[in-house]
Amino acid sequence: MPVIDIKKDPEALTLTLVAEFDASVERVWQIWEDPRQLERWWGPPTYPATFERHEFVVGGRSHYYMTGPDGDQPHGWWTIEAIEEPNRFEFIDGFADENGEPTDLAKPTRGVVTLEDLGGGRTRMTTVSYFPDTETLQQLSEMGMEDGMREAAGQIDDLLASQPAR
Repeated sequence: MPVIDIKKDPEALTLTLVAEFDASVERVWQIWEDPRQLERWWGPPTYPATFERHEFVVGGRSHYYMTGPDGDQPHGWWTIEAIEEPNRFEFIDGFADENGEPTDLAKPTRGVVTLEDLGGGRTRMTTVSYFPDTETLQQLSEMGMEDGMREAAGQIDDLLASQPAR
């Protein structure tokens, strides 16, 4: 299991996931940059994602949906705020309607992903979700965000092993 730590900090309004992989920083970067690889792990195994749009550039927008075991399809969106390839990027993340337009189901969060070279072909990925307020943190926690992030990141090792770097 690549996840080595996940911590919710209600005072700082953050949820931090740390995972390590037997792959280079550049290879781990690709699982975020390439929508076909991203949809193989973004979301827990019972809610696989489909990215209908993924513009991985500053100001770019993404639209995806997850398909649940009963056929439900919650939608989400991202706006890419910053990119420092291949080590860091920031994005705003929220719920969307079927057209990819933001909804008011929950306030958007800000995600910051950093990739650190540990040497020997290993990478540490740290993902920090910043919540706008305590209510949003509580709401998303009750929706299963922590377990969902752990399960989603738990799929990355298989993806890295099964698909060579491009």
